[in-house]
Amino acid sequence: MIHEPHPSVRHPRVGRFFCFLAALLSLAACRQAPQPMRLQGEAQGTYYSILYCDSAQRDLQPQVDSLLDAFDRSASLWVDSSLLRRLNANLTDTLDPVLDSLLRHSLWATRYTQGAFDCRVGRLVQAWGFSFRQRQEPDSAALAAMLSAARADLALCDGRLVKADPATELDFNAIAQGYSVDLLAALFDRLGIHSYLIDVGGEVIARGAKPDGSPWRVGIERPSDDSLSAPEVQTVVGLRDGSVVTSGSYRKYYERDGLRYSHTIDPATGRPVRHTLLSATVVDSLCWRADAMATAYMVMGLDSARRFIATHPDGPGTDAVMLIYDDRGALRTYTTPAFEKMIIQ
Repeated sequence: MIHEPHPSVRHPRVGRFFCFLAALLSLAACRQAPQPMRLQGEAQGTYYSILYCDSAQRDLQPQVDSLLDAFDRSASLWVDSSLLRRLNANLTDTLDPVLDSLLRHSLWATRYTQGAFDCRVGRLVQAWGFSFRQRQEPDSAALAAMLSAARADLALCDGRLVKADPATELDFNAIAQGYSVDLLAALFDRLGIHSYLIDVGGEVIARGAKPDGSPWRVGIERPSDDSLSAPEVQTVVGLRDGSVVTSGSYRKYYERDGLRYSHTIDPATGRPVRHTLLSATVVDSLCWRADAMATAYMVMGLDSARRFIATHPDGPGTDAVMLIYDDRGALRTYTTPAFEKMIIQ
């Protein structure tokens, strides 16, 4: 069955869409293995769901909730007192280990994708109405000023952030959730748990195999007609020791004067992307990297993303499937050979 988010949770985070689990563990399959345990809760404005097999049958809910609460206090744009909010307001320049890692990972992704991914778009995301602030679509002068701030240099110096332009604001929404999944995975690894499936708002990581020896099954959502449509699974992949993340334009958008504005901001133009790529799903060993690359492909569009993958055949984040509607309204799929091998349904 499909694993869905808790019905009481809405997900306000920019740029995130759900991967749905195609099947849950069967208890009968665990007769000769530790019984699976399940944790559920809310974090980062969305849900989390974790399945794990632990011979000691430890309840890890307190550790998980503590980690995710601390993560929100550091990197959330939705928590007024978070360190990121204070950093963007220039009330501090000191980075904690979470923000230091997020910034370093983001700067790597910017270089690797030649600017398709960029965490400096914070003010642009807010202006176009995809943040905690009220929408105020920019005129040409305001857009130019925000683009200038989004292109200003950043530097790390002894644990401090140095901005060339104080107006630069960071937005880690295209990478933070994936990184929080990696931190949870590291927690389980340290505790000696090597069979688990972690899902935070659709960002998924799997370790080992299910107790019956089969791979974890993760469903990729079929693009929907609108943001309220019930989710449907398009493809199911078998996952061992890897992560999968989907970014898409079909659930996070708004319409104005007959135009649809996607939540994905193109750092080159400062505007929401307008191409026809519906979703990009990436498999990678690291969830933060899959997260960043899925967003980068949504910025690039299908043709540029295909060229990027072709020129980085062995690079990270290049195992992907992308979905697009053609001119006749038919759903077309582009799948890399490595991703194709993971499809089991």
